[in-house]
This record gives sequence, structure tokens and C-alpha cells, in this order.
Amino acid sequence: MRRTSFGTWPCSIARTADILGDAWTLLVLREVFYGESRFDGFIGSLGIARNTLTDRLRRLESEGLLRRRAYQTDPVRHEYLLTDKGRDFFGVLAAINAWGDRWLARDEGAPVVLRHMSCDHDTQARVVCSSCGEPLRHQDLTARTGPGYPPRLLDDPAVRERFAPGRALGDGAGPRTSP
Repeated sequence: MRRTSFGTWPCSIARTADILGDAWTLLVLREVFYGESRFDGFIGSLGIARNTLTDRLRRLESEGLLRRRAYQTDPVRHEYLLTDKGRDFFGVLAAINAWGDRWLARDEGAPVVLRHMSCDHDTQARVVCSSCGEPLRHQDLTARTGPGYPPRLLDDPAVRERFAPGRALGDGAGPRTSP
């Protein structure tokens, strides 16, 4: 069964999910951040099928999140290293980890704890406003179309409603009436 491609949708979430919306892809990236870089190492740590791993590594390389570098010549073997684009994905993984710790951790607690080396404290990702630093909560945000939104869709009544000025995000909320 062929899956739908979201690569051309006018939505950064859809485009990102098109590349990274597979559980194995996220886990491969997690392993790279934990220090794994070699094919056999991924097999050992994840228990992933070789053909699935090959597909995920090729996709991550073709999308520019990983680069391949030979570490052995006879036979040729490669390791997979993060690019700037790949390193920039860490915040997303950290946010997923924090959500999982809050909602999915069992009685024994978080399975992995991140420690910030600069301040030597355990930490979790927080999503904050890039301007004021306050935590971002959906009910405090609105969304509007940006310059990359297809002009041909702007006349659609559903699009106008979805991005109506003052409409708070989430929970089926209509236009926001108070600050």
C-alpha cells in the first residue's frame, strides 16, 4: 500500500512528518544523539530489520540530516553523522522526551534523564516564546497564513475560518474574546 506524501502540503508539520513521522526514523536519530553511528550498532541497539534500517538511513541522508563517512575500506563500511540540519532536530526529540516523561513514564519514573552540562542540572525541554521567553500554550496562540501559504487556497472559507484573526488554537475554540 502506497502512503500519502505530505511533502508538498502547505504545512511545516506535514512536511516534517513526511520525512520524520516514522517511529524507526525517530529512534535512529535518538541513537545517533546517544552516540551510535554504525549500521551494526543500530541493529544491536534497536533490533531493527536491516532493510528497514537501510531505508531510514538513506532517507535521513537524502534529506540532509545525516551524512555518511567511510571508516573502513576493505570492505567499505560507513558511519552516519549528524549534519547541522540533523543536530537542529534535537530540540524536537527533547520535547517528545519531556512529553513522554510527563504522560507515559511508569511508577519508576523517567527512563532517561537529560543533564545540562553548562549548569550541571537535570533538565527537560520547554517550548517558549522566542520573543519573551514565556511558555507557549496553545490557548495563548493564534495562527495566520505566512508568505509560503499557497495564494490559491486563501479564498477557501475553511482556510479563512481556520486562520481567522483572534482565533485561539486548539479545543475547537472560536474567535478569542479576552486577552
